[in-house]
Amino acid sequence: MITRLFIDTNIMLDLLGERVPHYDSIAKIATLADRGKVKMIVSALSYPTVYYLLTKYEASEKVKEKLRKFRIISEISDVDETIIEKGLASNFTDFEDALQYHCALKADCDIIVTRNVKDYKGSELPVMSGEEFILSYKNVKS
Repeated sequence: MITRLFIDTNIMLDLLGERVPHYDSIAKIATLADRGKVKMIVSALSYPTVYYLLTKYEASEKVKEKLRKFRIISEISDVDETIIEKGLASNFTDFEDALQYHCALKADCDIIVTRNVKDYKGSELPVMSGEEFILSYKNVKS
């Protein structure tokens, strides 16, 4: 069974913005997804956030092209009324993190990949950084 990874917005931004030193681990994860070894899932919320942040440094059309390519190797978890209600009722201190978490649950993800592991301390799902996931993946496949 293919591992379903929920990719937090900061990880998506690291990949598409090629942000060093975080880029390497998410690039490896994206390669695994492109090869069908893992599945990346992102919240619909991540797209406008990443677009907004990247267009501060890159042309709008270039950012849109990056998002189109990312879409090919990932799935989108919708934010609907149920997700909003669950986020509002959750114990997360950050509302956006609560929405991301409930998107991950809705999409039947196995692991949340984020740079802010502490933001998901109440998670029922395992939460890892990109580096931690790559290390665990290598250990399992060895």
